[in-house]
Amino acid sequence: MKTLSLLAILAASTFAVPAFAQDRDMSQDFNGPYISIGGGGTLQGNDRGESVIFDTDRDGTYGDQVTTVGGANAFSTGFCNGAATSSANIGCRNDKDGPEYFGRLGFDKRMGNFVLGAVIEGGRSVARDSVTAFSTTPASYTFSREADYQANARLRAGYTPGGGALFYVTGGGAYARLDNRFSTSNGANSFADNGKTKGWGYAAGGGAEVMVTSNIALGLEYLYTDIKDNDFVVNVGPGTAPATNPFLLNGGGTDMKRSSDNFRTHSVRGSLSFRF
Repeated sequence: MKTLSLLAILAASTFAVPAFAQDRDMSQDFNGPYISIGGGGTLQGNDRGESVIFDTDRDGTYGDQVTTVGGANAFSTGFCNGAATSSANIGCRNDKDGPEYFGRLGFDKRMGNFVLGAVIEGGRSVARDSVTAFSTTPASYTFSREADYQANARLRAGYTPGGGALFYVTGGGAYARLDNRFSTSNGANSFADNGKTKGWGYAAGGGAEVMVTSNIALGLEYLYTDIKDNDFVVNVGPGTAPATNPFLLNGGGTDMKRSSDNFRTHSVRGSLSFRF
């Protein structure tokens, strides 16, 4: 609720240029360097159709079926887009949304009513993306990821109707240090993973800013970010499981990872900028 209240205040400020701003020279608005801080909310939509994929012979090619001694699909129970609430496929928790915060350095060049600029930004959100596989044992296998921190470098282009307010679109490259986690109710096999990974992708969106003084601006922005993350792998070993264990039938172990490489988030955030 606090996040929604903050965004509502910023939205009202953004689209209502203060009367006193009209009494100053606005010809130099949105021209030159600035710094910003901000925050808001990150939404992590459920990735429909995501699953967990397997490499039973560890040849680097995923898509193998994990089978029982009798030849049945050991994961016929299915998958869900979220974190498991039990060892059986009877429902999962939704992916986690949460607050975010960031800092930004930018530079704009104003040419009449048009503005071109560049932005470097870094920050963090607590949105979490999960997927779970269920075996017929029954047992659950949950993969989760969230960004320890994110950074992006973007261009932006906008229009200001005489100064005071700027409306813009933005886009560029993005990077994230991802905190990957794995959990399972399987207590027989051993599980090892490669921990945190790095991902690259892009960010794009748009927004508006309003100058409230000659140096201070308030902004409201939507940003979509898509990070490609395909490096997190879980290695399943024998542990105390017998040789007839489905993970061990084809060479003594199996690798597993999530089917989707994409970590996608939608952010709505406000900003406070100081222009030099």
